[in-house]
Amino acid sequence: MSECAMLNAAQLVASFRRHTLSPVEVMCAVLDRATRLDPRVNGLCGIDEEGALTAACEAEERWAKRSPCGPLDGVPVSVKDLVAVRGMPTRYGSLTARADLEHTDAPAVARLRQAGAILFGKTTTSEFGNKIVTDSPLTGVTRNPWDTRRSSGGSSGGSAVAVALGMGPLSLATDGGGSIRIPACWSGVVGFKPSFGLVPAGSASSFVALSSLGPIARCVEDAALMLGVMAGPASADPFAGVERGRDYRTGLADSIAGLRIAFSPQPTGVTVDPSIAACVRRAVLLLEALGARVEEVEVRPLAGYRESKMHSIQWAVSFARRVREMSAVQRTRLDPDVRELAQFGEQVSTAAFVDALAARHTLVQEMAGFFEEYDLLVTPVFHMGPPHVPGLPEALRMAPPLTSWCNQTGQPAVSVPCGLTDEGLPAGLQIISARGADAVVLRVARAYESARGPFPAPPPMADAVEHTAPVGCPS
Repeated sequence: MSECAMLNAAQLVASFRRHTLSPVEVMCAVLDRATRLDPRVNGLCGIDEEGALTAACEAEERWAKRSPCGPLDGVPVSVKDLVAVRGMPTRYGSLTARADLEHTDAPAVARLRQAGAILFGKTTTSEFGNKIVTDSPLTGVTRNPWDTRRSSGGSSGGSAVAVALGMGPLSLATDGGGSIRIPACWSGVVGFKPSFGLVPAGSASSFVALSSLGPIARCVEDAALMLGVMAGPASADPFAGVERGRDYRTGLADSIAGLRIAFSPQPTGVTVDPSIAACVRRAVLLLEALGARVEEVEVRPLAGYRESKMHSIQWAVSFARRVREMSAVQRTRLDPDVRELAQFGEQVSTAAFVDALAARHTLVQEMAGFFEEYDLLVTPVFHMGPPHVPGLPEALRMAPPLTSWCNQTGQPAVSVPCGLTDEGLPAGLQIISARGADAVVLRVARAYESARGPFPAPPPMADAVEHTAPVGCPS
């Protein structure tokens, strides 16, 4: 039964419609995989087993009557533990957070629930989503499903791991500098950061307007399906977009012939591992074979991005603000990386912060001009493979150079697996477009994915925990 947990969301819905699978069977399969596999990777930090099985029974009844309540009816979905889910605590990976149960869903979660999704569990995050590896004082280290000696990436590492290993086909994650795309890249799944504000963030947003909520999935079609459910305005988030009810699967399979694609192997001047670079270049050749007009370019507006430190400054100031409100006792319980980040933020002068905002404004304008000349930009997602755990290497403490600038400009960007490196680990192709052009990004990602063919699942875990059937499921 466990094999059905590796079906994607669209396949599950089709199976429910044909009555060849039931939501209860699928939910039990997902819980089974979580029981067996998660102790090895630590991607889930909370499971509402009773609530999930109750919701699955209700979905099964609706499908039996051929009256599903929405496009995700009966599909298991996990949520990163920065986002509120009714009936579960939001702990932010922090010992400083209360364990009180939430009384209301975040706007995007409410929309998923309305569409029939079964919100069965919370996924691990670095504390308050502070860094690009997933470890925290509350939940410990989250490991890579391809090599458990390495990091899953962060800060949405738990979401990427869960999806990669069949612990739910979809996960709602957040991205403030690459936190969807980097773990998706390192875990071999699809991660989409929408245009800023397209999906309402509610309390999960950062006051410097960098973070976006978006889907992690095993295929582009599922990411498009989930995006369409979540997108649109919400009273809880004044920055949320105006469009609601769009199905991002419409036109997803259209041709990409004639699209103007700029290819930059290292747009911020960072040195990319040759094995990763080779995977990305092969992916670009495939886009060209599909009829896109590809040109290798230098992205001039990004030439001094790393040196400007605009992202690091804004990020650190936001953490200084968060920590400033804590008691002295709470501060002693923080991840040392959070304390260090907050201390850096406290030292940022008003002039330096304003300069960072001015540099951001200039970058937004210049990249808008760039995307008048080109429809899309493709790059690697990250310049190296995942580090070994535990800890964050000194070389990775700067803002992720290939992803964080998209958060500065608010542009949509997706990570799609594009091959395996010499170490047998996934590499990711990043596809970016102008703000608001989310559908174009997804269409190109889908075209590449279809031409690439199936991407392998992580290798079996020989030392997975012995099977124990979850309560309420057949053994």
